[in-house]
Amino acid sequence: MSRGQPAQRGMLLHDEDFTIVAKYQSEFRGLVQFYLLAQDVYRLGKLQWVMETSMLKTLAGKHRPTVTKMARKYKRTVETSEGPRSCIQVTVERDRGRKPLVARFGGIPLKRQRTAVLTDRRPVMASGKRNELIHRLLAECCEMCESRTRLEVHHVRKLADLNRPGRREKPAWVHLMAKRKRKTLVICRQCHEDIHAGRPTALSRK
Repeated sequence: MSRGQPAQRGMLLHDEDFTIVAKYQSEFRGLVQFYLLAQDVYRLGKLQWVMETSMLKTLAGKHRPTVTKMARKYKRTVETSEGPRSCIQVTVERDRGRKPLVARFGGIPLKRQRTAVLTDRRPVMASGKRNELIHRLLAECCEMCESRTRLEVHHVRKLADLNRPGRREKPAWVHLMAKRKRKTLVICRQCHEDIHAGRPTALSRK
């Protein structure tokens, strides 16, 4: 927000449209999931409008058209458990018959779920043109063991966390992230589980 109005985020202007939309969605989804147990979760509708407007202003600031034109270009209707919902969607086509990469903002029903399980999720999208996450995902290769199956993204809140005092020996993934100055790693499911379990990650995996 700026002066009471949704504002663009200048730090994202050099990112791909896919990255911009995915970042906004990951942040919004995390908030919605945290408050799904609340009776008035529908109040997050105002937050959704603010974030969507900010996102469209960011996209408009990058491409120089109007916010209305950006909304018209990316607006889609998707089916949800609560019926059709409008959203902003960016699709990146891939060759060799592979499924396209889809980043979507919206489409989340703001309805109370009495049995919801609270799962905090940190945003996984990193800024910076040289480190575009979309290009690393398109490479379809684990950055730890070079596996090409079940790829996921590991994320740390900030690079300073990689150098916290008291850590006896830094694992390989910490050295890799610190060396590349990245807060994200594109890794396979097995490496991701090894990291969270504190086990050594494999250097290569067939």
